[in-house]
Amino acid sequence: MTPTPSMSRAIALSGASGLLGSAMAPALAAAGWQVRPLVRRTPGPGEIRWDPAAGTIDASALAGVSAAVHLAGESIAEGRWTPARKARIRSSRILGSRLLSESLARLPVRPDVLVSASAVGIYGDRGDELLDENSPLGTDFLAEVGKEWEGATAPASDAGIRVVHLRFGIILSKEGGALPRMVTPFQLGAGGPIGNGRQWMSWIAIDDAVTIVLEALRNKEMRGPFNAVAPDPVRNADFAARLGEVLHRPALVPAPAFALRLLFGEMADAALLASQRAVPARLTALGFSFRHPTLAEALRTVLDR
Repeated sequence: MTPTPSMSRAIALSGASGLLGSAMAPALAAAGWQVRPLVRRTPGPGEIRWDPAAGTIDASALAGVSAAVHLAGESIAEGRWTPARKARIRSSRILGSRLLSESLARLPVRPDVLVSASAVGIYGDRGDELLDENSPLGTDFLAEVGKEWEGATAPASDAGIRVVHLRFGIILSKEGGALPRMVTPFQLGAGGPIGNGRQWMSWIAIDDAVTIVLEALRNKEMRGPFNAVAPDPVRNADFAARLGEVLHRPALVPAPAFALRLLFGEMADAALLASQRAVPARLTALGFSFRHPTLAEALRTVLDR
């Protein structure tokens, strides 16, 4: 299930400088796509100027794209959630999704597909419940943001564009995101589980995340939500143990829930202590083959161990 090398069409890419976007751009180019990044600064050759907060986009530069990959959105784990920060988390996802979807829908020749990032946080804190794409959605802040995030692409789907929502788990990469922050305390001999360690973690190695996006562009059977996670969700304590083994460091120093709540407030419960045991049911049904289906092997590969 690999992309067709002969593709030579133009593709709009938002979030091109982010963790996944910076890996997607070269992968798309290698698959034959002409990548047109969406940027907020003065655009260079082949780039598309947009400003989601202002509701503006250079539609003339967007014309001619055959597909779009939308990955832009402010990080949820950069500190305490003040009211202003929660507003930015929400607006960075919803305003951008709506602007891009409406703009694509208005093009004289519309693209075939829009692949839009989402997250397993849409399910809320669900304990041990096994979550597939048919599971009910949650009701907390991140779940409500997720529902609005996915809903903001309605103008594109209403215009006949095939829309795929990829509900990502934690993307494992040594280049950024959550994993390097997890590695640091282990290297200092202070690594261990978060809270009681019983919460489930859904994860995906970054090269599998890239391949899933490429597959969503290629495979016309993909439409609607897909859990973009490996088939091996693990409890946080097991994640810590596997990471400690890979790094040859102990995993014995827990981060108490009360301390996390003191440091991070609401974000601790919603992003660090919440449990999502998501499985890639729809990808599995399509026969998708994960390069890194198990956590220990994924960590060794990602961390070059």
